[in-house]
Amino acid sequence: MLAREALRDQATHDGLTGLLNRAAILELLQNELLRCGRERQPVSVLLADLDRFKQINDTFGHQTGDVVLCEVARRMKSVVRRYDAVGRYGGEEFLIVLPGCDGEVAAAQAQRIREAITVSPIVSGMISLQVTGSIGVSWRGATGNSDTNGLVRDADLALYRAKDAGRDRVELATVESKAPDITSLAVALAQDT
Repeated sequence: MLAREALRDQATHDGLTGLLNRAAILELLQNELLRCGRERQPVSVLLADLDRFKQINDTFGHQTGDVVLCEVARRMKSVVRRYDAVGRYGGEEFLIVLPGCDGEVAAAQAQRIREAITVSPIVSGMISLQVTGSIGVSWRGATGNSDTNGLVRDADLALYRAKDAGRDRVELATVESKAPDITSLAVALAQDT
């Protein structure tokens, strides 16, 4: 029985940070969207990315990068509610699922997470690094919309806006941040030629 639990844990958790892995956090998000749709509750998603993380790996090595990832994961977990979920989405990106939160509440939570990341330097041996993060926020109201990909895409677009605006900040998805449809894009490109 313990071996089965260990295998299940390996299949659903990131080996480095102990957070949910990408597949598990996306499955959890899908389940939360369905549940919150039934209960007419909002759901929010935060997509957090460590700023200039490649420079940390390139300058100090991957072991130091691993220390940073583990400490950031610990800091994020320490400030979320016990029923929120944090997962490693990929590389230095983290996906946080906030059931029952609309955009305004999620933005406040994202700000707390961003502050937790930057509150103090992360120490790895003799190296002390001030790490910052950028966070994109998206949400769905109590409509029962279970479009996981769209919700993550909107958070990703907001994250890119945070990076473009100077990093170390939180940006909310807006109507303007929605990806354009292919037809509109083709018409715009044709008019530019």
